[in-house]
Amino acid sequence: MEFRALFRLATGLMAAICLALPAQAFETEAGAAYVYDHNTGTVLLAKNADTPLPPASMSKLMTLYMFFEALRNVESMTLETRFDVSERAMSMGGSSMFLTTTDRPTAEELIRGIVVQSGNDATVVVAEGLAGSESAFARLMNERAEMLGMTQSNFVNASGWPHPEHRMSLRDLGILTTRLIEDFPEFYTYFAEEEFEYDGRVPSNHFNRNPLLGLGVGADGLKTGHTEEAGYGLVGSAVQGDRRVTFVITGLADRNARSEESQRILNWAFRQFVARDIVEAGTVVAEADVWLGADARVGLVAGESREILVPAVAQERVEGEAVFDTPVEAPIEKGQRLGELILRPEGLPETRIPLVADRNVARGGFLDRVQLAARLLATRLSERAGDAL
Repeated sequence: MEFRALFRLATGLMAAICLALPAQAFETEAGAAYVYDHNTGTVLLAKNADTPLPPASMSKLMTLYMFFEALRNVESMTLETRFDVSERAMSMGGSSMFLTTTDRPTAEELIRGIVVQSGNDATVVVAEGLAGSESAFARLMNERAEMLGMTQSNFVNASGWPHPEHRMSLRDLGILTTRLIEDFPEFYTYFAEEEFEYDGRVPSNHFNRNPLLGLGVGADGLKTGHTEEAGYGLVGSAVQGDRRVTFVITGLADRNARSEESQRILNWAFRQFVARDIVEAGTVVAEADVWLGADARVGLVAGESREILVPAVAQERVEGEAVFDTPVEAPIEKGQRLGELILRPEGLPETRIPLVADRNVARGGFLDRVQLAARLLATRLSERAGDAL
């Protein structure tokens, strides 16, 4: 039989009155948006986040991810490794490093050219240098994306150049961003660079287009994107205090709209929510009856400590529900999963924490089973007597 116990968990000192005000919902002008809190793994906003959309230059993040993997795993490749520039790479339009076939840029220069200058030519150089051709590299991109859990992405090229089959969902871009930050801390710092000039050349696009860099909001990446079909977009990330927030937006009308919406999202994400240690591992949450055990009951404790986000205006308590089957048949081992604790902060996705047995409960002997049977018989007789009344 499934049992559900409703209760409130205090996130700090117990308040005399529990505020019930939800976090203010965020309405974005972006056609699609995705906002993610890294510390707690909470999705704060998802608008059309699972729809495959044209990612424009934001898909260069996948090219960079694979480039970083190669730099880490290929023994003969370093940041000083030089790459050839083909006629095809040199002829790429749009944002560019202005490479020529006489150039031999290093891996580090290509990274900076992609991040800061959004060089389409640089992505082709990387693709051809790693896979022989851009089409072969795109196939590798698709294979790696699937392994990363990016289920709504399809790559046709390395640059994000417009193509009807080149698509990414914003959730996939969020997944990719998290992996870039967590998997490659030694390379992630490149995303915060505000200016880069290759070989002393000063093209018009030698400044990073990320509108958040240098504003003092903790922004340290990642990549803008723009095509006529996609509109203006940004994959951004920022750290304030000990919290990191990542967001992806697309479909904005112009650069000003992209900049303003990015700042609005960061302000909302950092100011509307606070992180709280909601429960510690080993905290007793409930008790369950034991069937045929040496003990009649077993404690259910939180299987892990958990920090969650709660609305800043209603952070004293969080509604919770313990769900478990009862009675639990003995024998029971300490740490055995018996149920789960479901937390539901106002205006945020629910959080589930495993509930485990707080101790071993051996199977009862003959006398224990007789006593249990007697208790059950007495309970049933009492229930029938109550029904008769």
